[in-house]
Amino acid sequence: MRRMSMRERILAVLRGRPLDRVPFVQYDGLAAPNDEIWSAVGRNNMGLLHWTAVHRVEHCDCRIETEEFERGGLRGIRSVMHTPVGSLTQEKLRQPTYDAPIVREPFVKEPGDYRVLAAYLGDAVVCDDVERFLRDDRDLGDDGIPLTAIGVTPYQQMWKWWTGIENLAFHLVDCPDLVHECMSLIAATQRRVFEIVRRAPVPFADFTDNITASMVGDKYFRRYCVPFYDELAGMLADRDVPVFVHMDGDLKPLWEAIGESGVGGIDSFSPPPDNDTSAGQAVAMWPRMRLFLNFPSSVHLAPPEKVYAKAMEILQEAGHTGRLQIQISENVPPGVWRSSYPQIVRAIADFGPPAG
Repeated sequence: MRRMSMRERILAVLRGRPLDRVPFVQYDGLAAPNDEIWSAVGRNNMGLLHWTAVHRVEHCDCRIETEEFERGGLRGIRSVMHTPVGSLTQEKLRQPTYDAPIVREPFVKEPGDYRVLAAYLGDAVVCDDVERFLRDDRDLGDDGIPLTAIGVTPYQQMWKWWTGIENLAFHLVDCPDLVHECMSLIAATQRRVFEIVRRAPVPFADFTDNITASMVGDKYFRRYCVPFYDELAGMLADRDVPVFVHMDGDLKPLWEAIGESGVGGIDSFSPPPDNDTSAGQAVAMWPRMRLFLNFPSSVHLAPPEKVYAKAMEILQEAGHTGRLQIQISENVPPGVWRSSYPQIVRAIADFGPPAG
């Protein structure tokens, strides 16, 4: 088989076509600048997924203002949500190693806050922004493809963006009608996004849900998440465009529900030793699932020979199914890519194409 570009390899996984080798891909610029990594491993040995969208959300009568602050030696971000019926405040502190913001004070703290959140959510206007996707697609060229984010399903959005998991758990018991009103407003916005996605020339669509079983559970996953995955999958079925979900945590309690859903791919699928589902288990349980597998972040710290061994283990477990992509889509310990990336590339080259 002729040598393929990284773009062609990624598309081959998505479309179930033959490919010359398993793609190795990183979220654009995640571990280090792309040019720096290419100079070490070769441009054709690492592709890119670049976050993009085919829509944007605007607000007419509401806004969120942000300012930076410092507390205990850590930098933070304070956000104030302004609506016609009141304001809410959120505070995040930046984790120093990765500069990642972590919510310390959510917008919604008590039942009365849902009135303000509902005003903000109901003010959302979804606008077509397909040109952004087309521009990103052109800019990537042969190096990769855009990763089209379509948003977060209502339950996941509530705890990730607005309430925190503890508040959401209490409020679903104490004031479920207020919670469900806001979730319905999120759902209405998401369905307007679906209509744009249905018309857009995207190769796949990605729910940025960050699923881990301990935070959602089988009951809520089936009730609050799967119906949205199935709805969009049905809308895109005639174009054979798979629906992916960013599931980067432990998945074992959700195995059956995932298999029964319309999900066609898992983005940032995270195998042992960091999480609980192996590549071998996944390809056996879900025979149509594409696995955009995140190379375990902890293994980047191991000696080169152990990095190589883990990469080869993943490849051999998944086999030559054509449904695997090894990628870097979670934080990598600073600087260690220089020793780990070449070993992953070497394992992929040694694993080679399917026989014949």
